[in-house]
Amino acid sequence: MSIKRLSSRLDGFARLSLLDGPTPLQHLPRLSDRLGRAVYVKRDDVTPLAMGGNKLRKLEYLAADALREKADVLVTAGAIQSNHVRQTAALAAQLGLGCVALLENPIGTSRDDYLRSGNRLLLDLFAAQVMNVGSLEDADRQLDDVAQQLREQGRRPYVIPVGGSNALGALGYVRAGMEIAQQARANDLAFSAVVLPSGSAGTHAGLALALAHALPATSIIGVTVSRSADAQRANVQRLVEATSALLGIEVPADLRIELWDEYFAPRYGEANAAGTNAIRLLAQTEGLLLDPVYTGKAMAGLLDGIQRDRIDGEGPVLFLHTGGAPALFAYQDACRTQ
Repeated sequence: MSIKRLSSRLDGFARLSLLDGPTPLQHLPRLSDRLGRAVYVKRDDVTPLAMGGNKLRKLEYLAADALREKADVLVTAGAIQSNHVRQTAALAAQLGLGCVALLENPIGTSRDDYLRSGNRLLLDLFAAQVMNVGSLEDADRQLDDVAQQLREQGRRPYVIPVGGSNALGALGYVRAGMEIAQQARANDLAFSAVVLPSGSAGTHAGLALALAHALPATSIIGVTVSRSADAQRANVQRLVEATSALLGIEVPADLRIELWDEYFAPRYGEANAAGTNAIRLLAQTEGLLLDPVYTGKAMAGLLDGIQRDRIDGEGPVLFLHTGGAPALFAYQDACRTQ
């Protein structure tokens, strides 16, 4: 399916125009020289809300649906340092809506920087109502329970799933995939692969679906941040199929879900040496800030993948920067240069 036809399908869905235009696609010359292979970055870390990040693309569709339903409060969930919750709370403030956020402490830390700084500090500035929970293992049910309590209080809640990752939210990254394809062609770039963090799966699913249509020769490599490749593959596949059904299009027969799971240990939300080394390398070679939970670990995968010749082809590699720099302030000990 052509970009034009995909765009036409997307135009059938209500969307808030929260982005000023395409996010930049930039070459990383010093990193490329160091690796012996051209590396580019798609700067979704600079989307124009609350210090940026990929979730704004999903929220363009989800918040439009919330307004259509005349909601007066957005209800969502994530880790204490969730980028998604931060951007949802900011957008709620911008739209004059309330925001209720269920937060878990996935690493069980008592460190003050994690519990009070970074994204958690910003939630207070956006006046989000925070509800601390022991875990989010049954997040959909927990969100529905809170929404029902709000209805009983006379409120009109709209539930946004963890990461904004449902079929409607994934449309944001179908659109982003078309944007990448247009930028690649305009700059005469034939990417061998796009590397991205794969977490709640909506970003990965939307991008994989779009590029399977628009750039079928480009591999999409998701670096998992919270679970094994086998467990994550089912999540991405489910969202690919749901998003295709929502758009009324076929899943391309050759769409392949490629996942690398060697880089997220010891667990979601806990920094590791490879990720923090990647953070330091990008800061010191390109002045580019990554984060310890998503992009640092995904960049560790990209660096290792290039060094081990895991990426097919000889073309440039594109890294999708999904944001998250506010979390650096919540992981101060891990991120300081030794």
